[in-house]
Amino acid sequence: MINSVKNIIKNKTFIIAEAGVNHNGSLEIAKKLIDAAVHAEADAVKFQTFSTDRLVTKNAPKADYQNETTDRNESQYDMLKKLELTYEEHKILEYYCQENNILFMSTPFDFESVDLLEKLGVELYKIGSGDLTNIPLLQYIAKKQKPMIVSTGMSNLGEVEEAVNYIKGCGNENIILLHCISNYPAAYEDVNLKAMNTLKEAFKLPVGYSDHTSGIEVPIAAVAMGAKVIEKHFTLDKTMEGPDHKASLSSKELKEMVSNIRYVESALGNGIKKPQDSERNNRKVSRKSLTAARNLKKGDKISKEDIDIKRPGTGIPPKFIDEIVGSVLLRDTKINDILKWNNLKLED
Repeated sequence: MINSVKNIIKNKTFIIAEAGVNHNGSLEIAKKLIDAAVHAEADAVKFQTFSTDRLVTKNAPKADYQNETTDRNESQYDMLKKLELTYEEHKILEYYCQENNILFMSTPFDFESVDLLEKLGVELYKIGSGDLTNIPLLQYIAKKQKPMIVSTGMSNLGEVEEAVNYIKGCGNENIILLHCISNYPAAYEDVNLKAMNTLKEAFKLPVGYSDHTSGIEVPIAAVAMGAKVIEKHFTLDKTMEGPDHKASLSSKELKEMVSNIRYVESALGNGIKKPQDSERNNRKVSRKSLTAARNLKKGDKISKEDIDIKRPGTGIPPKFIDEIVGSVLLRDTKINDILKWNNLKLED
């Protein structure tokens, strides 16, 4: 049961496979998207829940990227109307996720959609960037007292602060902020990943990154920078008609992204600087010792010219060279022999 932010981020980066509206209104495609998210080993698969009549006006224009990927003569209303999912379809998909051991998520865009998701018993809410300034909706969701993952695309720090304050004002402090660039696809030079850390410092909240670039490199970099949540669109076929397919990962790319994020997590470690067990043998091989530069006799007093510094590192470390100079050999020593403390009599 996910009842707090700590449950979301306790062990590893929480990866949301964003199916969004890439089901194109088809329940079968939606199920295949869930299958792909499961195969990729994502933590959650997320859809979008909305009533077109409550989301947009009949003549609302489409974004430029939507005009490029759908019929230019079609309004945003008509485009979205085809992508709605009914309550029964939500119920089927939520149950299908349960059967396949992946968390079902959806972003609500209006009050009725929140009610629909509450009826399903969703465990947490994802807020899209477009609703960061929709304070009535934020408050309505915040009062459910469930964790909220809030995207911050298109916003400045003041707008994020206002949203956070309103959510906390409802007694809900279970907030994760996602840095995001709301363009599809987002240009690499616009990503500004360092803003993720700005959010972390400004609000003392866990942060993550919702990615709209065309590749997998940026979300992997975000994890290396401390992202606790990654969200990424994916599709079954980038050539399908629909607003988001072109800017989405393929199923294969999604799996590759998840795998690489897990590698990076493993590589981050615990931050303690110490030799790893796997390095111990190599330390002996790669480090150096004080060795004899020529054949020496028992009783010889060692000068600096009698000493070389060579591998392996199984003898006296080079940092003790000044202590060795002037000591007396207790046994014959050949060139390249590693000098040992018990074969030397140090100066009094």
